[in-house]
Parts: sequence; C-alpha cells; structure tokens
Amino acid sequence: MTPSENALVPVVTTPAVLALDELARVQSYLDAGVAKATKRAYAASWSTWTTWCGARGAVPLPASPELLAIWLTERAAAGAAPASLERHLAAIVGAHHAADLASPRAHPAVRAVLRGIRRTHGIAQRQVRPLRVEDLLAALPRGDGPRAVRDRALLLIGFAGALRRSELVALDVADLESRPEGLALTIRSSKTDPEARGEVLGIPRARRPDLCPVAAVVAWRAVFEGTGAPVVGPLFRPVNRHGRIAPARLSDRAVADLVKEAAERAGLDPLAYAGHSLRAGFATSAAAAGVPERDIMRQTRHRSIAVFRAYVRQGAIFVDNPVARIL
Repeated sequence: MTPSENALVPVVTTPAVLALDELARVQSYLDAGVAKATKRAYAASWSTWTTWCGARGAVPLPASPELLAIWLTERAAAGAAPASLERHLAAIVGAHHAADLASPRAHPAVRAVLRGIRRTHGIAQRQVRPLRVEDLLAALPRGDGPRAVRDRALLLIGFAGALRRSELVALDVADLESRPEGLALTIRSSKTDPEARGEVLGIPRARRPDLCPVAAVVAWRAVFEGTGAPVVGPLFRPVNRHGRIAPARLSDRAVADLVKEAAERAGLDPLAYAGHSLRAGFATSAAAAGVPERDIMRQTRHRSIAVFRAYVRQGAIFVDNPVARIL
C-alpha cells in the first residue's frame, strides 16, 4: 500500500479525540490539498522505489540514505532527468513524513549524489514545442462528425484560452457564458489557483471563421445537444468510433494524444508535441505578433514576468533576432 503524503499519522490521542467519520472527513480535506496528477505521480514514484528495494531484499521505509544514493545513481545512468529524480524523491520524502520519519534527502550522501547528477547531466527540462497559430489551421480535423467537431472546439478553445490540459477537461457547459463579444470562460481552479477562487477569461470571436473558437464551441454544443442528453456537466466528452458521445469527462491523457494527432496532421513531429503545446503556442504566437507582455500574461495567467519570459523564450528565439539584421 502506498503511503499518502498527507496521511494522518496515528498518535495515541487520535482515537480519543476524533471519531472515525471525523477522521475520514479531515483526511478528505488533506487529500484535496494535493492535485490528482501529483498524487498519481507520487504513487508511481513510490511504486518504482519499493519495487527496486524489493528486488534487493531492502526495506523501503525508512530508506537507507546510502541505498537511496545508489538508486539515484542507477536512475540517472539509465537516463532519468534531474527533474524526474526530484519528483521521485518528493514521493519518498512524503512517505517518510507521513510515517513521522526523518527525511533521507538531507543526508550528505544523497545531497552529494544529487549535486553530481546535476553537474553531469544539467537541469534543463525538456520542453514540448508550441503549436503555433500558423500551424493551427492545418492541424484542425476536417469533417462534420462528432469527433472532428469536438476536436476542433477543444484545440481552438485550448489555444485561445492558453489552457492547460487539466483546465480543458475540467470545463463544464455551465462554465461558458455567451456574450456579444464572444465567450466568457470561467476557470474554476488551476495550477496557479489551487484554492479555486476562479478566474474568467474572454474568448473573442476570431476574424477568420475557420479559426474561431467561439464558432467551434457553438458547433460542438449543437452536436451533443442534438443527442437529446441533458446539456449539463462536462463540456468535452469521449466520442467512440461510431460517433456516440459518452456522458463522462474526457481525460487529460486524451487531450495530449489529440494534440499529437493534430501536430501530425500539420506535418509536424508528433513526439515533440503534447497537451501543453496549445498553451505554449498561444504565448509564443502572441509574442511573435508583438502583443505586449502584460496582455499575454492576462490570458495565460502567469504571475511572474520572469517565469513568463522563460516560458516564451524558446518559442521566440528568431523574433527580432539581431543576426537577421546583419547577415
């Protein structure tokens, strides 16, 4: 069983203070404080560590710092990036905290190995390529079948709203409000809004009908409203090969696959693209068009200008490049 990072550590006073239902209620709020994607990543990391320990007859909890250093070395040699190792360590440290044990990360052997890995392999993270506006039209599916109509709406609203894939699949029909200028899109929670205060984005109508996110969403709503199902709940839903629309919510993994398919339609390498390519594509396309940073950041909802600039730099390395002016 995977220890939860937020598991309540049983103490002598707990049974006397909290009834079982109260304890469960408290635990549910603790669990809500961690994103589902983070929980899945931590569970996978913990499983990797325990499997490795089990194959060597070692105890995973508490972790031997020396053994952990060997494991990190093996993972790095196998190609794991420093960022991946940090995620694995976070899961292991979380398990120790849940069991009221000291973190092995602070041990000199572990710290020294991590420092050596960073210096040897670097800390640059792999970045997916942005799906730029000039590639968007070729990336959109053709046809009027339910799958094609849904995918056009998802790609265009994801691009125009600079949405993360988790935000895309979390959208409900009730989160879209039609206005004369376009759509008011409510993002109820996000990576930068973990307490779910909510933010409203404007999605205006596009000059080109074939790239209009508002028209695309209206067309998709007309498709599933035509099925006679109640128009409530998830906006983006699975569509099977027979064109039947499920009432469930589309998964974020499906969004990543959908973007890869879109990249392939545009003649791009699908392995270089993922769900985040829509958000990155908006930011880099807007920067290349000369849109002021403050206006782009209002749509992307970046809080830090330094983070934002690092975010668009890779996609805008040829914008106003001085080499082009002298050669």
